[in-house]
Amino acid sequence: MSGAGEWRNKLGGRLNELLTQAGLATLDKETAARFGDYVSLILCWNARVNLTAIRDEEGILSRHIIESIVLIRLLPPKIDTLLDFGSGAGLPGVPIALCRPQVAVTLAESQGKKAAFLREAVRSLGLSSRVHAGRAEQLREQFDCVAMRAVDRMVEAVPVAAGLVRPGGWLALMTSEGELDRLRGAAGAEFSWLAATSLPGSERRLIALGRRAI
Repeated sequence: MSGAGEWRNKLGGRLNELLTQAGLATLDKETAARFGDYVSLILCWNARVNLTAIRDEEGILSRHIIESIVLIRLLPPKIDTLLDFGSGAGLPGVPIALCRPQVAVTLAESQGKKAAFLREAVRSLGLSSRVHAGRAEQLREQFDCVAMRAVDRMVEAVPVAAGLVRPGGWLALMTSEGELDRLRGAAGAEFSWLAATSLPGSERRLIALGRRAI
């Protein structure tokens, strides 16, 4: 096995170890290895493009990837289209595309260098996802689900994201306990919310799912 193959399998194996430690079901070996490829790509690009403040493989796996996988498993099964609003390093959109390839994922990112990374991630991982290199509010369509994580000025961005959710669709917010009520309020009265789910390793980091009225 080549060095690159050993590395991707090592990262994939470590991801499954972390999932087990968090009390979560593991991934099949090939999907876990593809996450290894994705993490390697983030590490490579992060040296010259500020994709994420977390710069070590263990931190990326335990925080970014695990949290994205938790979201994937919370999403309702009948989602055909999903927008990752302010995708950055592709979180959570790329993990969603890896785990649920039947979902048409759009990665919206307005910063040119990050959008270039997303295009490379889509190409090298063999994803069918679309990269929208611009502001999400420029999109003229609605989605079954819009996901947001670590978006700048998130309280101001949430109403825009809410408007991109189709009637009966879902808004998925990856946020903190302190911000949750403000973000729910910013989404507007059309949304009804499920109980928030705490993320592994922290009771303060949460995922909240709201459904837009039909």
